[in-house]
Amino acid sequence: MLGLILALEAAGVAGACIGAGIAAIAAGIGIGRIGGSAMESIARQPESTGDIRTNMIVIAALIEGVALIALIVCILALFVG
Repeated sequence: MLGLILALEAAGVAGACIGAGIAAIAAGIGIGRIGGSAMESIARQPESTGDIRTNMIVIAALIEGVALIALIVCILALFVG
């Protein structure tokens, strides 16, 4: 019985670590796609560089916020669970 409890606890820790890794990787991919799309948009319409850059920064900040919340949830799952 104790072995089962320890195994479930270890699975919870592994799940939290995997979740934190996925959140970090997804944020990196998202910001990379935003940067690439913004550069392509600026290349097509150089006159709207300021607007594109502003929107890119806002969206990147939102993605970072979601990634930070996901990491905090994973850390809480480690200590609360």
